[in-house]
Amino acid sequence: MSDRQTGPYDGIASRWLALVERRQQHFIELCDSGRWRHYYTQAEFLREMRKVLRVRDQWAVIAGVPVSDEDLSDDDLMPDLEYQPLYRPPPAAGLPATAWPD
Repeated sequence: MSDRQTGPYDGIASRWLALVERRQQHFIELCDSGRWRHYYTQAEFLREMRKVLRVRDQWAVIAGVPVSDEDLSDDDLMPDLEYQPLYRPPPAAGLPATAWPD
């Protein structure tokens, strides 16, 4: 099989790949520090992390860099998380609800 030929836009693709990899490192740092909770729900963060990984793989193919064939599960992305609902209703105060006029 022949080797991949270099093209005129390989440098641009490499720079875009580097940018996406910086974003990936940022998400890993957010995950490790727990700061992601300030900006995302768990579902949103997982969706964004998957998107970053997918875009990284796409740019790696364009730039001619090998792509990892590993399929990451949610436990691989964020192993120490447990599900927490986004909204919890406040505890009842023991007072009857007011009737709204129709």
